[in-house]
Amino acid sequence: MQGPRPVVLSGPSGAGKSTLLKKLLKDYENIFGFSVSHTTRQPRPGEVNGKDYHFVTREEMQKEIDAGEFIEHAEFSGNMYGTSKGAVQAVQAQNQICVLDIDIQGVKNIKRTDLNPIYISVQPPSIDILEKRLRDRKTETEESLLKRLTAARVDLELSKEPGLFDLVIINDDLEKAYSELKEMLLE
Repeated sequence: MQGPRPVVLSGPSGAGKSTLLKKLLKDYENIFGFSVSHTTRQPRPGEVNGKDYHFVTREEMQKEIDAGEFIEHAEFSGNMYGTSKGAVQAVQAQNQICVLDIDIQGVKNIKRTDLNPIYISVQPPSIDILEKRLRDRKTETEESLLKRLTAARVDLELSKEPGLFDLVIINDDLEKAYSELKEMLLE
């Protein structure tokens, strides 16, 4: 895929990836573009199809995966998530740097492609703080919250692999974290 080198943002749910990404896209809307992922989960209140995610059926997504249309895909809590080649190309066609929000499984899958992005991990200061953030959102059932915390522990452990990320940001202070992100990307 041609165009500027993409950026992969990874980290557990609640680490602050989306918040940092929204700030970046607002401040540099002509430079960065967001790759809209596909998912088979139902939209949450306020989410817009084609903006937050491409909401599709399991059958549609599996058909496209089988056809080789996805760079990476994974399953979490019974739902499929993935990044299509088309979503990345749509951003690159606007001559923008494509930013992908991807879980640790996706990072490992992308390492096996020729995408060659900058890999950035956004992490919470601790699991306790992450749990508080997830609870404060009030979007999770107790069961889904526990699944997310278990996934976060695995994510944080796997992210320690040497050379996996170009930058690890501990998001304990939003402005400091944003400053680190900008410093890395605006080089």
